[in-house]
Amino acid sequence: MRGQAGVTGGADESLVQRQIAGVMRGLIRATLLPAFRAGRPIGEQRRLLGRLSRLMMAPRGVEYRTTVCGGVPGVSVTVRGAPPARRAILYLHGGGYCLGSPATHRIIAGHLAQTCAARVFAADYRLAPENPFPAAVEDAVAAYRGLLAEGFAPGAMVTAGDSAGGGLAVATAVRLRQLGLSQPAALVLFSPWVDLTLDELGPPPRGEILITKSWLEGCARFYLAGHPAADPLASPIRADLHRMPPTLIQVGTDELLLTDSRRLHAALTAAGVEAMLQEFPRRWHVFQQNAGLLADANRALAAAGEFVRAQAAVENLRRLGDPPAGRVACRAPESDS
Repeated sequence: MRGQAGVTGGADESLVQRQIAGVMRGLIRATLLPAFRAGRPIGEQRRLLGRLSRLMMAPRGVEYRTTVCGGVPGVSVTVRGAPPARRAILYLHGGGYCLGSPATHRIIAGHLAQTCAARVFAADYRLAPENPFPAAVEDAVAAYRGLLAEGFAPGAMVTAGDSAGGGLAVATAVRLRQLGLSQPAALVLFSPWVDLTLDELGPPPRGEILITKSWLEGCARFYLAGHPAADPLASPIRADLHRMPPTLIQVGTDELLLTDSRRLHAALTAAGVEAMLQEFPRRWHVFQQNAGLLADANRALAAAGEFVRAQAAVENLRRLGDPPAGRVACRAPESDS
């Protein structure tokens, strides 16, 4: 099956989980929504996000080490006490190409290191407006090359990202193809922003608590700095998506960028790419950041790990000279009863 889509999680959540989700929804609305207000200076948004991220609990048993990969600064994330990982994940954080860092997204990076049994390199790529397009794409490609230089084979690598970082992950794959470089084994995308034109952005759902169209417009303006938004490396939904890696997309139904995820899944499927879309009812933008407390976030990251391991198994078979008829797809995560 070339494309799989389904609704999972949320609907059958327990009373405790409904209460936890309600508290989290209120906290996000009260803290992050004001921080991401259009017109607020970017420096102020960065400081607010940085302070709020320090309140988040990183997963236990994970080590974070500041490093450089391919000339790009970032953080190496590994499981404490585990043998050297044979799999690598290049993680590209979200933040509208203007905010965020490996520190603000250490929860997702840490859980991916655990569930995927991988070394995660969270790239601290250059941000706009100081470094507009295509700086982020250049840094992501350089970090990918750096992982290759460290000895990771393309079949043992995954590119992942959330929001703008999800779009950047797709743009990076497009750029790698343009450069004639081997693709990673898979892409894992959380609520990707893949169309900076915003031409087909739907109306905000009633449950949207984090981002607004005006904020996205401001971020796109800073990042593009006059460059056409329809450039495929800025809006990869408009790229030729043939020969892209197998892709997992996860998105909440209570977020403005839901249409981007659905459009990307449809475009990948039409291009013959193995793609899976998992929609989580009543979940907000990049809810995976709430892993450790929110069951759907735990479930989503576990599904991402299963997807990555499944694609790695396919690559192992290919190296042994016994290519399977099709890619291995992970199961959609089951809800709590």
